[in-house]
Amino acid sequence: MQARKNIAVIVAGGSGQRMGADKPKQFLHLSGLPIIQHTVQAFLDALEDIEIILVLPKAHLAMAAAIIPKLSKPGSITIIEGGATRFHSVKNGLAQIDDPAVVFIHDGVRPLVSSQLIHSCREHALKYGNAIPAIPMKDSVRQLFPEEGINKAVNREHYKIIQTPQTFLSEIIVPAFETTYNESFTDEATVIEQTGHAVHLVDGEEGNIKITRPLDLIIAESLLNNS
Repeated sequence: MQARKNIAVIVAGGSGQRMGADKPKQFLHLSGLPIIQHTVQAFLDALEDIEIILVLPKAHLAMAAAIIPKLSKPGSITIIEGGATRFHSVKNGLAQIDDPAVVFIHDGVRPLVSSQLIHSCREHALKYGNAIPAIPMKDSVRQLFPEEGINKAVNREHYKIIQTPQTFLSEIIVPAFETTYNESFTDEATVIEQTGHAVHLVDGEEGNIKITRPLDLIIAESLLNNS
């Protein structure tokens, strides 16, 4: 039987607009290093044999290429051009996968993902076919009914906040992305769900934050300095 690889498709398509920055958010510095460098290194540290497919807009490829030599295993990293949407960028990354693999699909701006979470997702994906990290909602939640002009409280225990790395066996995720793009595809779990696969949730981590706004960068800096 052919050995199963470990492959991380890291998607970094942000522009930095919401950060109010003059560069894409994945290249902003966190503790002196670009965010994307922290993210990629987290996977290199977690799994000795990991292969990284780094997916970025064409305009950012050169910036990423300059970072690769600074990582611990630059030969394990491939940089490719993304697409018009996250779906198309992930699809481009998945197109590079030919062999049986555990595939991690991760946001480039979640630099604090732990080795423990990566291993947990891998183990559950091997058992269930997929593993989607999720954390509880802490705030009260209300559902809006715009046509009626009202809103109603909902039970937050019935909802989860989804994170990455969303992790899959390649024989599930690669064929799923052969479908036509739909605006309802908010993440990779929604893509496999439309093929009939049940989504398996695993415990995520509060510290596995996605950096999209200036406050997130301050929080990430604090978490990193106190880890």
